[in-house]
Amino acid sequence: MTSYLTGLIGAGIGPSLSPALHEREADRHGVRLLYRTLDIDALGAGPEAVGDLVRAARLLGFDGLNITHPCKQLVMRHLDQLAPEAAELGAVNSVVFRDGRAVGHNTDVTGFARSFARGLPDVPTRDVVQLGAGGAGAAVAHALLTLGADRLTLLDTDPARAAALADALTARFGPGRAAAGRTAEAAERLAAADGLVHATPTGMAAHPGLPVPAALLRPGLWVAEVVYRPLETALLREARALGCRTLDGGGMAVFQAADAFRLFTGLEPHTERMLADLTELAAASS
Repeated sequence: MTSYLTGLIGAGIGPSLSPALHEREADRHGVRLLYRTLDIDALGAGPEAVGDLVRAARLLGFDGLNITHPCKQLVMRHLDQLAPEAAELGAVNSVVFRDGRAVGHNTDVTGFARSFARGLPDVPTRDVVQLGAGGAGAAVAHALLTLGADRLTLLDTDPARAAALADALTARFGPGRAAAGRTAEAAERLAAADGLVHATPTGMAAHPGLPVPAALLRPGLWVAEVVYRPLETALLREARALGCRTLDGGGMAVFQAADAFRLFTGLEPHTERMLADLTELAAASS
């Protein structure tokens, strides 16, 4: 039987559903796939340990790795090659080992784009506010502008990071499509926005809470979430109570996983079955 050895590097990833998603999909194809979590918190290491973990995985014969917060940008310097989309984004969420080389990819862009088009197909996108300009934020921002958002305002606790991403987006999509600001400006920016996209770790099982005060939400504002553990974050719960249209992070998690599975194995994933898997797994672990 064909077998694959894969894994995930990140912080606080113990509750991740990625192992089960990948292993279940492999079973459907009649191949054996082992998916291991390499949690830097559990190892007592910092984000910079990603380089050592990638080198160890290469030596141990891994076929691929997923990379998550807070290592998506740091990992790039430890790879032999970047696929065009990863180089353009400045973030990697999947590493494929082939012929002794480590090649970085980014499946977050297509993952979010497919989820958004599926879950919020007809919402207005004239003015969108995004919280978070890190690795996931970069992918989501590129996806939003590719899907046709007219203007995207990036708010981040690190203004320099938001500004750098806004500059990169402007270079790719044209003047006026992206701007940067501070999270302290959220009230002003959201008052005129069509939608809010949340792309920070706040709301994850390991980082509970709201990324913005609930008072800034209002009926008519759509809200999209990147966090998928839990599927209903505090942000989505507050937004739904107000009648906002919402999108949880489950679709992005599945579609990016499906694209990574294809990269690791060369097999075509069953995305609808994987979506059903996520719903079942999330319910069982809640």
